[in-house]
Amino acid sequence: QVQLVESGGGLVQAGGSLRLSCAASGRAFSSYAMGWFRQAPGKEREFVASINWNGGRTYYADSMKGRFTISRDNAKNTVYLQMNSLKPEDTAVYYCAAGAFLSDSGYLYWGQGTQVTVSS
Repeated sequence: QVQLVESGGGLVQAGGSLRLSCAASGRAFSSYAMGWFRQAPGKEREFVASINWNGGRTYYADSMKGRFTISRDNAKNTVYLQMNSLKPEDTAVYYCAAGAFLSDSGYLYWGQGTQVTVSS
Protein backbone atom coordinates (compact mmCIF):
# COMPACT_ATOMS: atom_id res chain seq x y z
CA GLN A 1 0.00 0.00 0.00
CA VAL A 2 1.25 3.47 -0.90
CA GLN A 3 -0.24 6.77 0.21
CA LEU A 4 0.33 9.76 -2.07
CA VAL A 5 -0.02 13.45 -1.27
CA GLU A 6 0.38 16.11 -3.94
CA SER A 7 1.41 19.69 -3.32
CA GLY A 8 2.66 22.73 -5.20
CA GLY A 9 -0.44 23.67 -7.12
CA GLY A 10 -1.75 27.20 -7.27
CA LEU A 11 -2.57 30.16 -9.46
CA VAL A 12 -0.03 31.23 -12.07
CA GLN A 13 -0.09 33.51 -15.09
CA ALA A 14 0.23 32.14 -18.58
CA GLY A 15 3.88 31.60 -19.45
CA GLY A 16 4.80 30.94 -15.84
CA SER A 17 6.09 27.82 -14.12
CA LEU A 18 5.11 25.55 -11.26
CA ARG A 19 6.69 22.51 -9.71
CA LEU A 20 4.36 19.91 -8.31
CA SER A 21 5.50 17.42 -5.71
CA CYS A 22 4.04 14.10 -4.70
CA ALA A 23 5.18 12.65 -1.40
CA ALA A 24 4.74 8.94 -0.88
CA SER A 25 4.50 6.97 2.31
CA GLY A 26 4.20 3.27 2.77
CA ARG A 27 6.21 0.44 1.44
CA ALA A 28 8.74 0.27 -1.33
CA PHE A 29 8.20 3.60 -3.11
CA SER A 30 11.31 2.97 -5.18
CA SER A 31 9.81 -0.19 -6.64
CA TYR A 32 6.94 1.67 -8.30
CA ALA A 33 6.66 3.52 -11.54
CA MET A 34 5.08 6.91 -10.94
CA GLY A 35 2.78 8.93 -13.12
CA TRP A 36 1.11 12.30 -13.30
CA PHE A 37 -2.39 12.78 -14.66
CA ARG A 38 -4.72 15.73 -14.86
CA GLN A 39 -8.43 16.37 -15.11
CA ALA A 40 -9.91 19.62 -16.31
CA PRO A 41 -13.51 20.62 -15.53
CA GLY A 42 -15.94 18.70 -17.70
CA LYS A 43 -13.20 16.55 -19.21
CA GLU A 44 -11.88 13.06 -18.65
CA ARG A 45 -8.68 12.47 -16.78
CA GLU A 46 -5.67 12.45 -19.09
CA PHE A 47 -2.15 11.12 -18.85
CA VAL A 48 0.64 13.66 -18.45
CA ALA A 49 3.92 11.84 -17.75
CA SER A 50 5.41 8.74 -16.21
CA ILE A 51 8.78 7.72 -14.78
CA ASN A 52 10.16 4.28 -14.07
CA TRP A 53 11.34 3.03 -10.70
CA ASN A 54 14.86 4.46 -10.80
CA GLY A 55 14.22 7.54 -12.92
CA GLY A 56 16.10 6.14 -15.87
CA ARG A 57 13.15 6.20 -18.25
CA THR A 58 10.38 8.69 -18.78
CA TYR A 59 7.30 8.83 -20.96
CA TYR A 60 5.23 11.88 -21.84
CA ALA A 61 1.97 12.65 -23.51
CA ASP A 62 2.77 14.30 -26.83
CA SER A 63 1.20 17.60 -25.83
CA MET A 64 3.41 17.86 -22.73
CA LYS A 65 6.77 17.13 -24.33
CA GLY A 66 9.22 19.99 -24.05
CA ARG A 67 7.21 21.88 -21.42
CA PHE A 68 6.83 19.37 -18.59
CA THR A 69 9.54 17.32 -16.88
CA ILE A 70 8.95 14.44 -14.51
CA SER A 71 11.63 13.41 -12.02
CA ARG A 72 11.91 11.50 -8.76
CA ASP A 73 14.03 11.34 -5.66
CA ASN A 74 13.77 7.90 -4.12
CA ALA A 75 15.71 8.99 -1.03
CA LYS A 76 12.91 11.47 -0.33
CA ASN A 77 10.07 9.25 -1.55
CA THR A 78 8.99 12.07 -3.82
CA VAL A 79 8.14 12.52 -7.47
CA TYR A 80 8.05 15.92 -9.16
CA LEU A 81 6.46 17.53 -12.16
CA GLN A 82 8.16 20.67 -13.40
CA MET A 83 5.77 22.62 -15.60
CA ASN A 84 7.04 25.48 -17.75
CA SER A 85 5.42 27.80 -20.30
CA LEU A 86 2.05 27.16 -18.75
CA LYS A 87 -1.08 27.83 -20.77
CA PRO A 88 -4.67 28.43 -19.65
CA GLU A 89 -5.57 25.02 -21.07
CA ASP A 90 -3.22 23.44 -18.52
CA THR A 91 -5.73 24.39 -15.82
CA ALA A 92 -6.77 21.17 -14.10
CA VAL A 93 -6.52 19.09 -10.98
CA TYR A 94 -3.22 17.21 -11.16
CA TYR A 95 -2.92 13.75 -9.66
CA CYS A 96 0.05 11.53 -9.03
CA ALA A 97 -0.21 7.77 -9.14
CA ALA A 98 1.90 4.71 -8.43
CA GLY A 99 1.94 1.60 -10.54
CA ALA A 100 3.87 -1.44 -11.55
CA PHE A 101 4.98 -0.32 -15.00
CA LEU A 102 6.04 2.74 -16.96
CA SER A 103 2.72 3.37 -18.65
CA ASP A 104 -0.10 5.79 -19.37
CA SER A 105 -2.63 3.56 -17.61
CA GLY A 106 -3.08 0.79 -15.07
CA TYR A 107 -1.96 2.67 -11.96
CA LEU A 108 -2.74 1.16 -8.58
CA TYR A 109 -2.63 4.03 -6.09
CA TRP A 110 -3.74 7.63 -6.45
CA GLY A 111 -3.36 10.87 -4.58
CA GLN A 112 -6.13 13.37 -3.89
CA GLY A 113 -4.91 15.91 -6.40
CA THR A 114 -3.70 19.49 -6.41
CA GLN A 115 -5.35 22.32 -8.31
CA VAL A 116 -3.41 24.22 -10.97
CA THR A 117 -5.01 27.33 -12.41
CA VAL A 118 -3.37 29.26 -15.25
CA SER A 119 -4.73 32.71 -15.92
CA SER A 120 -4.53 34.40 -19.29
